[in-house]
Amino acid sequence: MTDREIDVLVSGRVFSDLVFTGVEAPAPGAEVYARDFAISPGGAANRAVAAARLGAYTALVTELGDDPIGCIIERALRGEPNLDLRFAVQHAEYQNPITVAITDGHDRSFVTFEQQPPHLPSWPDSTPVRVAHVGMGRGPIDTEAAQLRSRGTTLVGGVGWDPSGEWSEALLDQLDAIDILIVNEVEALAYTRARTADAALDILADRVGLAVITLGPNGALAAQGADRLTVPALTVHAVDPTGAGDAFTAAFMAATAWDWPLDQRLRLASISATCSVRGAGGARSAPRPADIADLLADHHHDPLWAPVHDWAEQHRNSPVTATPGALSL
Repeated sequence: MTDREIDVLVSGRVFSDLVFTGVEAPAPGAEVYARDFAISPGGAANRAVAAARLGAYTALVTELGDDPIGCIIERALRGEPNLDLRFAVQHAEYQNPITVAITDGHDRSFVTFEQQPPHLPSWPDSTPVRVAHVGMGRGPIDTEAAQLRSRGTTLVGGVGWDPSGEWSEALLDQLDAIDILIVNEVEALAYTRARTADAALDILADRVGLAVITLGPNGALAAQGADRLTVPALTVHAVDPTGAGDAFTAAFMAATAWDWPLDQRLRLASISATCSVRGAGGARSAPRPADIADLLADHHHDPLWAPVHDWAEQHRNSPVTATPGALSL
């Protein structure tokens, strides 16, 4: 890999996801059979692979284990063109976190095992980064992320499930440290104590430059200053919703790095999430431009979807190492 500018930087733990689809979680003492099974990189890899497959030059900062399943995950990541793993370190005798996911296409159940990880490797200190993802809700953002922002990097914040159930409103006081916040509807309502997604969006938009709330099969909402936007999601047969939110965030980050208009960033993110639910596993089912073009084939005459469709069609056979950032409007 060269020391070229990074479009998208993702930092966090990579999981080994073992995904069983077409099945409900068994009752205690019972045995059930899945329709399908997949091993896929998960966690931070969901976002990194999704961005790279769209053509964004993507760097992943993480620790990888040398256990048997962890080695499968490491090889899978190494096989992804456009994914820079200079900042991913594989450690001897470190067990990669493992998650077993059971899904019927709508609801999911998880069982996870994880060890205390080594410290994450350092973020790039000289390579320019256009957009980086940071985790929110567990205290101030990393110093390295703040330093990147001071050098011009756009910081996109996300939150995870709060197992404590507290959903501390202190998160709102951290939002001035980032440029864009992307949360799902459950997270938005929990942290703002609002009763509707629209009301939650108003609260978040007062704290951060750009707020986005994903609504699953109902699309997404966004607010930037006084502007409010809504984009739909297309209806498809869902196999596994794991990683759909990550696919949304990755596509939005990639399009932000390419300076797309906000409405088209939202549409690329929405269609990427929709594509991802059609396959098992988060990173494994992340779409490429050809997948997006095929899914939008029936909508390419719609002027609202046409720019994303035309971009995806144009880059259907593009070399994956070429950043396909141009959007015709």
